[in-house]
Amino acid sequence: MNNFISLLKKYKTAIFYSFLLVVMLTILSVIFSMPGTKNFFSSMELKSFDVRQVVLAEYKKPSKDIVIVTVDDPSYEYLLNHYGEWPIPREVYAQFVDYVEAQNPLMVAFDLLFIKSFKSSHYSDQKLVESFKKYDNLYTAINFDDQPVEIRMPKRLPDSLSMDLKVDSLDFNPYVFKNCRAIMQSIMDVTPNVGHINTSKSDDGVNRTAPLFVRYPIYNEVALKKGVTSYSETKYYPYLTLKLAIRYLQEKENLKADEIFIDQENNLVLGKRKLPMFKNSEVVLNWYGETGLKRNKTFTYVPFWKVIESINPKKVGNKDQLPKDFFKDKVVYLGTSVVSLSDIKMVPTEKYLPGVELHATLLNNIIDDSLIKKVSPVTNVLVTLLLAALVGVLVYLTSSIFASLVCALAVILAYLVINTYLMYFFNLWIWAVMPVMTSVLAFIVVYLIKYIIKSRDFEYTYKLATTDGLTELYNHRFFQEQMIMNIEYSKRSGSSFSLILIDIDFFKKFNDTYGHQAGDAVLKQVAQTLKKSVRSSDIVCRYGGEEMAIILRDTDREEALVAAQKICDTVANRSFKLGPDLEKNVTISLGVATYPLNGEKPSELIEYSDKGLYAAKENGRNQVGIVQE
Repeated sequence: MNNFISLLKKYKTAIFYSFLLVVMLTILSVIFSMPGTKNFFSSMELKSFDVRQVVLAEYKKPSKDIVIVTVDDPSYEYLLNHYGEWPIPREVYAQFVDYVEAQNPLMVAFDLLFIKSFKSSHYSDQKLVESFKKYDNLYTAINFDDQPVEIRMPKRLPDSLSMDLKVDSLDFNPYVFKNCRAIMQSIMDVTPNVGHINTSKSDDGVNRTAPLFVRYPIYNEVALKKGVTSYSETKYYPYLTLKLAIRYLQEKENLKADEIFIDQENNLVLGKRKLPMFKNSEVVLNWYGETGLKRNKTFTYVPFWKVIESINPKKVGNKDQLPKDFFKDKVVYLGTSVVSLSDIKMVPTEKYLPGVELHATLLNNIIDDSLIKKVSPVTNVLVTLLLAALVGVLVYLTSSIFASLVCALAVILAYLVINTYLMYFFNLWIWAVMPVMTSVLAFIVVYLIKYIIKSRDFEYTYKLATTDGLTELYNHRFFQEQMIMNIEYSKRSGSSFSLILIDIDFFKKFNDTYGHQAGDAVLKQVAQTLKKSVRSSDIVCRYGGEEMAIILRDTDREEALVAAQKICDTVANRSFKLGPDLEKNVTISLGVATYPLNGEKPSELIEYSDKGLYAAKENGRNQVGIVQE
C-alpha cells in the first residue's frame, strides 16, 4: 500500500494530466454521439464528399463506349413542331431503334417509361413492341412506387424481369415497393430486358447513390382482378443499368452466370469485380467530367433531333446527318434533359444533371470498377484518432504557439490531400470532416494542457525564487521587494503599514543543546505559527538565520503593537516538538516600525524595528521592544 502511495506521489502530475485528457475526450465523445451533432457531422461529411468529387471530376474521363441521345430543349421544340405533342408517337422510337441497330451497337436503352397512353395508336405502339421482339440488346425502364390501389391497381410482373438473389443479409428498406408504373404489357411479354430506374436522394436532396435492386411483391393475378392485393413473397428487381452492365461484361469479358452473386460482405460480385453495396443495395457513384458550363469532358451527347434528321435526311449531304457507324459498338442511352419533363437530378458535381447521365455514370463506374467504397466505421475512427494524436503530439513538442499552429495546419492539409488522392486512385471514401474537427479540438485541448503545465511550472519556479526552502516563508529578496512596493502604495494612498522584526530567543542554545535538526524544527514551527497568527493579506518572510519579518498592510503603529504582542503570546503559550519524545517551549523577541512614522525608506524602517528588537532582548526577551526616543 505504501509503495502504491509512493507511486501516486511520484507520478501525480502525469496522472493528473492523463485524467484531464480522458475527461475532455469523454466529454467530446458524448457531444459527438448526440443526435444533433451526429446529423451535423453527417451532413458536413456529405458536403466534403461533394467537394472532393468536384475537384476530381475533371481528371476522370468517361468511357467513349457510352453515347447519350438526349431530348434536349432544341429536340423537344423540334418534336413538338413535327409531331404536335408530347409524348410523340412510339413508332418514332421504333425508327430510331432500326436506325441505331443497323450500325451494330452493343446495346440500346430507353430511359423512358412506355406506359399505357390514350394518345398513342395501337399501330404505333405495336411498331415499338416489334422492335423489342426483334432486338435482344434493346432495354427499357420501369419505375416502382407506393401509390395506393385507389390511384393505380398494382400489376403482377413477369418472373423474367426479376433476378434470383440468394442472400439474407440485405435490408431493402426503403426500397420495398407495393406498386409500380408498369410499362405496356406487350413489351414485358416479349423481352426480359426491363429494369428499374428508381434513384435515391440524401436528406439534402442530392443524388449520390443508386439502388442496384428493389423488392416488389409477386401478386396473385386472380386476386388482382378482384381488386385484392394478395401476395406470398417478394422478388428482387435489378437496376436497368445493372442489366446493361452485366450484358456489357458478358460481351467484353465473357462473364458467366455463376460468377454473379452477393458475397458475405454485401459486395455484388460480377466476375473479377466487386461492387461495394450498403445493406439496402445502394452503391456510391463516382462522377466524371468538368463541372458547370464547361462539360466537354463528360459523356458524348447527341441531340435527338439530329438523329431524326439522320434517319430522314431532307437532302443528300445534309450537314446535320451523323457520321456513318457512329453508334457501332456503343452503349446507347435515350433520355430527356428538358427541365419541364422532370427528369433532372442534383448530384455532387451538378445542380441540374439529366437523369440519363446518372444512369450512364453508374454503368461507367461498373465498367471502370470505380464505384466509391466507404471504409468501415472502425477504420474511420482509427484514422480520426491517429490524426488527432499526431496533431496533439506535435503541438505538445513544439515550443511556440505560431509553430504549433503551422504544424497542425500542415498535418491537416496533408491529410486532406492524401484523403483526396485515395479517393482518386483507390476510390476510397474516408472521413474528412470528423478527423479534421477532432484534430482541431486536439490542438485546443493539448494547448490548454500545455498552458496549464507552463502555468504550474511558472508558479513552481516563482515559488522557488521567492520562498525559503526550510520554513516555506517568503525569502529575503521578496521581503525587500515588498517593502518597496508597500512604501510606494502608501505614498499614493496616504495610508500606513507596519513592519515587525522577530528573533527566536536563545536559538543558538537550541542548536548546541539539541542539534541542528531540532533547530530546523523550531524554525519551521515558529514560521507556521506566525503565518496562522496574521491576516492573509499580511506578508511573513524569513529575514535571515533565526530572524523573521512580517509586513502588516494598512496597519498603524498602535494596531501593529497589539498584533505583535498577540504573536509573542501565541508563540510563548505553545510547545514545539523537537523530536519523537521531546517538546520544548520557545519565546521570541519583536521590534515594530511603522511607515511613515518611523521612516520613509526600507532601510530606515528595518533599522528602527531592529532597535525595538534589540530593546526587547535587553529587557529580558519574550516581549515587544519599545524604542526610547
